[in-house]
Amino acid sequence: MSLDKILSISGKPGLYELKAQTRSGFIAESLADGKKLSVSIQNNVSILSEIAIYTFTEEVPLREIFKRIQVKENGKQAISHKESKNKLEAYFSEVLPDYDDDRVYVSDMKKVIQWYNILQSKGITDFEKQEEVASEEEE
Repeated sequence: MSLDKILSISGKPGLYELKAQTRSGFIAESLADGKKLSVSIQNNVSILSEIAIYTFTEEVPLREIFKRIQVKENGKQAISHKESKNKLEAYFSEVLPDYDDDRVYVSDMKKVIQWYNILQSKGITDFEKQEEVASEEEE
């Protein structure tokens, strides 16, 4: 499963998989408990493949940060998103040393680490971009 089908829905905890589109929105399934819910187009929804983190030079896609965490942790879980502010900042600066500390908040770091841990626990660990994978298969 690619990050193009994984959603974060404002006001709802955890991550969701896009299952189907409807006239008024779409159906999503919780990665935590498998419950399906109908999401209207008025909800604020973010697709993980579209999220990036600010650095001093560019915006780094979330999939790249997930890959860096995966390498750092040898494919295992990252630290808890409930760690102290100092531990989270130190961990994040190891993963993304040049993150823009004026625009990336501790709450953002918590989300990234929590999302990585959710995806890792569900076995969703292929953080390559789908177009890249398709072009490699053609060669």
